[in-house]
Amino acid sequence: MRLSVFSPAMSARRLAFSLGLTTLALLAPLTCLQAEPLLQAGKKSLYQHVITRPGAQIFPTASGGKGENVEGFRIFYVFGRQNGRVQVGDTLKGQPKGWIPEDRTIPWQHTMIAAFTNPAGRSRALFLDSAASEDKLLTDPNSGQQAAALTRQALAASASKNPSTTAADSGPVVALEPENYIDITKNFYLLPILDAHEIERDSGPSVRRLHVISAPAEPSAPQAASPEALKKFRGGLVFVIDTTTSMEPYIQETRAAIKDIVNLVGNSAAGQNFRFGLIGYRDSLADAPKLGYATKLFAKPDFSQPLNSILPAIADVHATDVSSSSFDEDAAAGVKSAIDDVDWDGLGGRYIVLITDAGARDGTDPHSLTRLNIPELRRLAAEKGIALFVVHLLTPAGKVAGDHAKAATQYRNLSSFNGQTLYYPVPNGSPQAFRPVVQKIATQILQQVADTTGRPIAGLTPQEEKARKADPRMSVVAQAMRLAYLGRLEKTGAPDIVQSYTADRDPANTLRRSLDIRVLLTRNQLSDLAATLQRILDAGLAGKTDPKNFFQQLQATFAASARNPSQLGSVDRIGNYLGEYLDGLPYKSEIASITPESWLAMGAGQQRMLLNSIASRLRLYQDYEAHPELWVRLGSSKDPGDAVFPVPLDELP
Repeated sequence: MRLSVFSPAMSARRLAFSLGLTTLALLAPLTCLQAEPLLQAGKKSLYQHVITRPGAQIFPTASGGKGENVEGFRIFYVFGRQNGRVQVGDTLKGQPKGWIPEDRTIPWQHTMIAAFTNPAGRSRALFLDSAASEDKLLTDPNSGQQAAALTRQALAASASKNPSTTAADSGPVVALEPENYIDITKNFYLLPILDAHEIERDSGPSVRRLHVISAPAEPSAPQAASPEALKKFRGGLVFVIDTTTSMEPYIQETRAAIKDIVNLVGNSAAGQNFRFGLIGYRDSLADAPKLGYATKLFAKPDFSQPLNSILPAIADVHATDVSSSSFDEDAAAGVKSAIDDVDWDGLGGRYIVLITDAGARDGTDPHSLTRLNIPELRRLAAEKGIALFVVHLLTPAGKVAGDHAKAATQYRNLSSFNGQTLYYPVPNGSPQAFRPVVQKIATQILQQVADTTGRPIAGLTPQEEKARKADPRMSVVAQAMRLAYLGRLEKTGAPDIVQSYTADRDPANTLRRSLDIRVLLTRNQLSDLAATLQRILDAGLAGKTDPKNFFQQLQATFAASARNPSQLGSVDRIGNYLGEYLDGLPYKSEIASITPESWLAMGAGQQRMLLNSIASRLRLYQDYEAHPELWVRLGSSKDPGDAVFPVPLDELP
């Protein structure tokens, strides 16, 4: 099922949505810019900003070009809009970085986030699938009982061992609050609020319905699918082998490993769903014309032919007897050929195994056939959903050439898959040590296909089964391939973000708050806010003898500090001084709406209470400033003013 449970383990890594976020100087004063972000509608200093969806790419122009991946939940300013794309940049002071398709972004009007309160003595917060579901819960006369029933239903569905359990079994609940308390000031996480709507109740305080977004808490469990659909799952394993002079023994061992698997599978049911392919590569013919070929497709996974048809197709694969000009070979050309020349679309399991004893030519090398660097090559494989394994032979010759460390770095990068590396070094690089490595990889891949299709392979030995279970990387690959296959087969529209609705108070007792609404303010912003409050306090204290002079004193104080006093004009309420970023937040400011008339109507006692409240806010902000450990850096900026603090909404003026 798809029920998520927010957990403390997520708070800094998962729920934080990748803390490689850009610096959040979203509302800082604009000075000396070469480019200026777009203002929000009707605002003079509040800029547009967006959050990226997972899987977004950034392009150099509005028309496209070569895209680069952008981490999900990264925050950007918006500098322009064109051709369905938004031009974005990290900070106010920098130039735009590029263009992102608008449908891969989420507008974020305010920098509001939600933070869990200590759950002791209250119900766990529920995250529901729609605003209608949340409103129905909050307005129900027995909302506490309804919330308890929804929680029980969701937990029962989550704990179910029944593989047919689906998201519908958890009702409208898509996520649950963790049982333990996560202190956001100790373990920062990001739960952005897109919108907050106040709901009045017949009794008790009003409740805020929150529209929040989050990344999925856990990888989705394998979804139930019909056995008949899974029986159609097919896997293709393509070996990409370095066929230069030193590789003949390894070519023979690979050929023998393929033959053993073909004989093992024979005419079994699993053999109907699995095929091999093989590509050889050498180096640039411009560098060494007698090499014979740069890359050559000897066989590709072909389900129109029997499994054993691979054997005669690869019988003539041999290493060349002509030396190339350098120790490194053009491995990128071999991998690129496998990506491009094999029809992966009909395959559920997509696997490449690169076998080499040398590093790869860099894309900047004049003899590189592809002009691709390792990260670019990896992205091409990822776009096709291919798991790319690398068997690296650490031969004595490679050690003498000083090639091992550099090549290992290349191939760990190339084989990166779902947060892990499918890199298999072979110490000393002997053919005897190589054989079991390649045999194990191929057998485990075959086992993945057999497990997915439900067609066991009787010939697997207990030792091979034990070895399969010992490598956790293989289970990740297997799950990824299965989920991708089912997604394509069933045209699953799995969301790249989780959107849900929750409330800031416990439905069972609205006097208890479940979530604090907070606003991310930079150190610079909070400093500006504190300076504003200090001026208001000073003006109030100066006008104690004559309250009628308060607004005149206030205007004079701000005019003295303003860059352009004439822009202040005649201020009719205190909120004009506080900054636009407080406008539209779902709270009632104590001071923003005060006018000269309402100030005088307060009387001395209320005025004194208000000034005392402002003084307490100032002390609170000073306390924040005095504790640098409370501030979070959400990017690479070294400017201490760009650090942010999640200020509770109730602690704003």
